[in-house]
Amino acid sequence: MAKQDYYEILGVTKSATQAEIKKAYRKMAIKYHPDKNPDNAEAEEKFKLAAEAYEVLSDENKKARYDQFGHAAFEGGQGGFGGGGAGMNMDDIFSQFGDIFGGAFGGGFGGFGGGGRRQARVKGSNLRIRVKLTLEEIANGVEKKVKVRRKVQAEGVTYKTCTTCNGSGQQMRVTNTILGRMQTATTCGTCHGAGEMLDSKPSGADAQGMVVKEETVSINIPEGVTEGVQLKVGGKGNEAPGNNSIPGDLLVLIEEVKHETLKREGSNIHYDLYINFSEAVLGTSKEIETVTGKVKIKVEAGTQSGKILRLKGKGLPSIEHYGNGDFLIHINVWTPQELTKDQRKFFEEMMGDDNFSPNPQKSDKSFFEKVKDMFS
Repeated sequence: MAKQDYYEILGVTKSATQAEIKKAYRKMAIKYHPDKNPDNAEAEEKFKLAAEAYEVLSDENKKARYDQFGHAAFEGGQGGFGGGGAGMNMDDIFSQFGDIFGGAFGGGFGGFGGGGRRQARVKGSNLRIRVKLTLEEIANGVEKKVKVRRKVQAEGVTYKTCTTCNGSGQQMRVTNTILGRMQTATTCGTCHGAGEMLDSKPSGADAQGMVVKEETVSINIPEGVTEGVQLKVGGKGNEAPGNNSIPGDLLVLIEEVKHETLKREGSNIHYDLYINFSEAVLGTSKEIETVTGKVKIKVEAGTQSGKILRLKGKGLPSIEHYGNGDFLIHINVWTPQELTKDQRKFFEEMMGDDNFSPNPQKSDKSFFEKVKDMFS
C-alpha cells in the first residue's frame, strides 16, 4: 500500500512555514492523543502518522530530501536513513515531541482532568563516532564492527519511586494571582521527570548507578553513502539511570578515504588512463580496475588525447536507489620526452607528412563540450 503524503497527513501545503507545520501537528496530536481517545486503535494510528510526518517536515534537511524524492528518500537505510517515524512507539513519540504540547494535557502528555499523568522517559545521551570507508566499501555497502565505550546501568543497581513527586515526574505549584489561585505543573527537581531515584548501587558505580562498558557494535552501512552523511544506530548510545529510561543513540559520521587513482563526482567515478603514442595510433586493449571489479576496454586506433570513454552503470550506486552512476575514463596520450636517434629521425620525417597534421572533424567535440557532457 502506498504511503500517505506527509503534507496531506498534516493538512498543509509544501509552501507551509515551520510555524504552520508545527501548529498543524500540534492540532492533530491533541485531537488524536491516546489520553483523549482511550482504546481507540484508529486514533492511535493517526497520532503516530502525524508524529512521523512532523519528524520529517520539521527537519529542513529531511524535508528537502522528501520534497525531492518522496518516501523513497527514507527507504532501505538505517537509523537516519530509515525514514521518518516509521515504527515509532508511543514512548518514542512522547519523549521526542512532548515539548510541543505545552500544558495542553495538564502540564504533561497524560492527564486529562488532572489524572493519569505520564512520567517522562529519561533518554541517555547520544554518542558520536567517525567511520572511514573506501570507495569499494561505498560501492558495495559494508558491515563495520566498532568498539564503543558507553555508560550502562551497573549490574545490581536498583531504583525506587521518587519521594518528591511520588513517581509522577512532576511537582504541582500553587501561586496566588490577581485572577485567583493558579496551579501549574513543573518537572520534578529531584528526579528530573523520571519519577525514579537511586535506591542502591554496587561498588564502582557512579552517583547515578552507572558504569562505563566497552561494547562491539555492528553498523550496517548502505551502499552509495557520501562524505559527511550521518547514520544512526538506535539504542547504542549511553544508557540513563532508572527502570523507565531508554538509551541514547550512536551517531555515525561517514568519512571517505581518498582513492589513489579514482576520483569521485557524485555517483560518477573518473579515471585517468595514460597510453603511449603508438597505442593511440594503432589502438590497444586495457584492463581497468573499477570499484566493482576489473573490466577490459578497447581503445580504438587513432584515439585522440582527451577522449572520454563512458562505462554506463559502472560508477557508484545512488543512496536514493536511483541506479548507478558511470565510470568515466579520460584518455591521455603520453608524449615521450627523450628519443633515440632513429626515433627522432622518424618523427622529423613525419613533420611534413599530411597524415600527421592536425585535422579535427566537425564531429570531434571540443574540450568544453566534453566537460558539458560529463555533467549532463
